[in-house]
Amino acid sequence: MPGGRLTQQERQQIALGLADGLAYAEIARRLDRPTSTITREVMRNGGPTAYRADLAHRAAEQRAHRRRQAAPRGAKAPAQAHGRDPEAMRAYEETFTTVMMQSGMPKMTARVMAALSLTDSGSLTASELVQRLEVSPASVSKAIAFLESQGMVRRERDGRRRERYVIDNDVMYQSMMASAQAIARIVEITRQGVGVLGADTPAGVRFENIARFLDFVAESTARAAEQARAILHSTPATAPESAAEPGSEG
Repeated sequence: MPGGRLTQQERQQIALGLADGLAYAEIARRLDRPTSTITREVMRNGGPTAYRADLAHRAAEQRAHRRRQAAPRGAKAPAQAHGRDPEAMRAYEETFTTVMMQSGMPKMTARVMAALSLTDSGSLTASELVQRLEVSPASVSKAIAFLESQGMVRRERDGRRRERYVIDNDVMYQSMMASAQAIARIVEITRQGVGVLGADTPAGVRFENIARFLDFVAESTARAAEQARAILHSTPATAPESAAEPGSEG
């Protein structure tokens, strides 16, 4: 599989492919590159509607220059815990970030989410995030505020009284419950709209249908999250019996 950085000509081909409405997989096939490489390239440079080959290439050169300045000649990438491959970790962090961005998460928020998720401790301080991502404290603060509002990150104080941002094993449960609550609020406001518009009017009927649909989605999301959490956290000793033991009398 081809490796190495994308060339300026390849970035121009990506831009042409996007302009023609080609899927990332098709652009990747024409360039003989992994689809993940094309997806990451586009998402980190404005997305499919704002991608520009010249700006993307310039940004890539600037990132490479910063990395060369940060690492002295002959220096190796810092060792990873558990014998992990540093280059594989870096590439995976970029891929994870890209997927989060595709789900609708802002770029900086996605980078912070990835940085926290990939640490074994599941926590970092603001200064650690600033240093790791090479961004401003304000950027980290804004990203954390968003993640906190979605129930994906919590704050705690460590032994040195420093504020740490924590992502734990329940992150998806917390996120799903926050999503269900947000949908429930939309249902409440939509039902208010029915009263304003009139229940028998076309717009009122539309709003009532929206409210009923979202009410079902919110309830189902919360119920599914609770069930999944209970099943995944149960142990063989506490898991509910799904069937009678072989040979038992009914």
